[in-house]
Amino acid sequence: MSALRAVMPFFLVLLGAQRLASQDSALKVGDRAPRVAVHDLAGKPVDLGQYIGAKPVFLEFWATWCESCRELQPRVRAAQKAYGSQVEFIGINVAVNQSPGGVRQYLEAHEPGFRTLFDDEGTSTRAYRVPATSYVVIVDRSGQIVYTGIGGTQSFDRVLRQVSE
Repeated sequence: MSALRAVMPFFLVLLGAQRLASQDSALKVGDRAPRVAVHDLAGKPVDLGQYIGAKPVFLEFWATWCESCRELQPRVRAAQKAYGSQVEFIGINVAVNQSPGGVRQYLEAHEPGFRTLFDDEGTSTRAYRVPATSYVVIVDRSGQIVYTGIGGTQSFDRVLRQVSE
């Protein structure tokens, strides 16, 4: 029985990987950006459709525990400083092992450079088929996805410059 306990985590990881591989992959460049409502930290719904199709939008799906998200923060802050008057910057907290209070504390300490939403119902995470935290989606004025990326070393300045012109 102890041998089964030892290998069970391995089988669970394999099963999870197979399930992920069989799911639809993340949205792609050229796809239309979903217009969904996500809660803010006070629990009020915010319709992403008020931004998508009206102006360029930068979305980052993130969590306070995400190391890649922390690594990406200086780039996001710099981009928001450079393009914040032309592009709407929104960070969507994926709400996995998160609470609104904990997210607020993190925001006060780290000032990530975006308006924060709290996806406590998983609405936007499902709609955008988010593959991992630190997932960035940039949407142009017409509502078309023009950039997607994952990780702490993403380079999206060129795309932001193009969509903000």
